[in-house]
Amino acid sequence: MRSNIITPAEVVALAFTDGGYLSPDVISEADIAVAVERWILPVVGEALLEAVAAGQYEELKEEYLKPAIALYTRLVVQPRLAAATGQLGLTVVGGTPQRAASDALRSELSRAIRERAKTALKRLSRYLDAHTSEVAEYDEKCNILKRCSCDGGFVQIL
Repeated sequence: MRSNIITPAEVVALAFTDGGYLSPDVISEADIAVAVERWILPVVGEALLEAVAAGQYEELKEEYLKPAIALYTRLVVQPRLAAATGQLGLTVVGGTPQRAASDALRSELSRAIRERAKTALKRLSRYLDAHTSEVAEYDEKCNILKRCSCDGGFVQIL
């Protein structure tokens, strides 16, 4: 079970550092699972995630894995924060003197989050490459970053 690698509160602490308050209740275990499945698993592999969840590789978990998971979880959650879904459908959150951000500002924030997340994932991959002999569960042949990369608007097949 991989669900104990990072908590919603840790996601908020690591990825939502903009200065505003965000309740950890906004982050669900499903949000974290989606981020792990889509972006983290193809780099580190199932066996390594299971080992980390079982309590191995504390430095890897704290310094490399958690930041990458947190940033990709924010990427999943961020669009949902701009609106509320209820019985009246999709509405813009209001009732305070603050205004909803413009489309351009939301797009800029999304790009910035995506870049931070990609950098954290590449940092995680470099750590694993440098410590391959110490991390038995890591199979570098399964690391998707060794085969494909999207940089500068180009898909690169390695």
